[in-house]
Amino acid sequence: MSDGILVLNAGSSSIKYSLYTLAAGSPRLSSKGQIEGIGVAPHFVAKSPQGALLEERRWGNEADFHSLLEALLDWIEHHLGEAELRVIGHRVVHGGMRYRHPVLVDDAVRTELRHLIPLAPLHQPHNIEVIDAIAALEPDVPQVACFDTAFHSDNDPLATLFALPRRLIAEGVRRYGFHGLSYEFISRRLRALAPSVASGKVVVCHLGSGASMCAIENGRSVASTMGFTALDGLPMGTRTGQLDCGVVLYLLQEKGMTAQQIEHLLYHESGLLGLSGLSNDMRVLMESEDSNAKEAVDYFIYRITRELGSLAAAMGGLDAVVFTAGIGEHSPALRARVLQAAGWLGLAVDSEANRAREEGRISPQGARCSAWVIPTDEELMIALQAGEILQKSLRAPAPAD
Repeated sequence: MSDGILVLNAGSSSIKYSLYTLAAGSPRLSSKGQIEGIGVAPHFVAKSPQGALLEERRWGNEADFHSLLEALLDWIEHHLGEAELRVIGHRVVHGGMRYRHPVLVDDAVRTELRHLIPLAPLHQPHNIEVIDAIAALEPDVPQVACFDTAFHSDNDPLATLFALPRRLIAEGVRRYGFHGLSYEFISRRLRALAPSVASGKVVVCHLGSGASMCAIENGRSVASTMGFTALDGLPMGTRTGQLDCGVVLYLLQEKGMTAQQIEHLLYHESGLLGLSGLSNDMRVLMESEDSNAKEAVDYFIYRITRELGSLAAAMGGLDAVVFTAGIGEHSPALRARVLQAAGWLGLAVDSEANRAREEGRISPQGARCSAWVIPTDEELMIALQAGEILQKSLRAPAPAD
């Protein structure tokens, strides 16, 4: 009988899943899909790794989160057949200062995760809701929390500071960094593709609807563009990125906006959408002749190249750049513009490789710094972490009577 690993990523109106079976000790994708439209018109779609439709189902708006999750778990158990669901891994956005590694979830961990809600109010409650629901529905199946912040937890203390009173720092107001699951996956994959590059000074550009960059030296995070929240750094699909905090004071004091209105503005009305007034989709913006759309693209590239210099400085050098996530993996034109703008760092682009390559090196062999495109797989990273934690728990000695 083979073992199954379920990966869940819960949002405000959706539950995404990826199901793996262990083959020769490694997770192999069995199916993936999601329930979206929760609270309005729930719609479940499950597909094979090759994209074939396995199941589709719809509910009315009377179906609540718990009943939908129960339906998903029932379908997964049926799909597993003879296999047994051994562990469920969750993407949890914030691990705070305590959780530096994935952790087996128990009541104490669930309580601690609730204490972190103020640090990630838009994401953490949904992460916890699905963990709580599964604890009630499947109490015998171990759950593992995998944190987006954990990869950055060994940053030098100087890289985590804000120049604020120490009492606020003691409360946890500091830089954390996010997208850590993606960065850890890329670090592992780069070590398999090019060990000598992975052991050097690398900047990974996670460019998607959510976007950030990370300086990684010998596989360890040194600095990240995201800070206390996932708002900082690069402009994103609808999020501001770097912003003078005086702007928030202006919105409060001069425009009379409430905290909730400002939150909506910064998270949902800004970024590429706000600058362009057209779309948050980079593909739409790059094809548009509208001047605001062109400026939004130019600003995105400007911020990437500016942060690239900053992150190289944090490491004291640069050996390679890796592009990943939706835009990073699928926009050769944007990659080329970034590499050309960063030529002063020794970067260059091999136009043919850049157009054709889905994974691998996209810079000329003679370039002082190499450039790569590597697809990320955060779900597989969670599956790997959950499997590792499960094995550790099985090997741990039983408590003495």
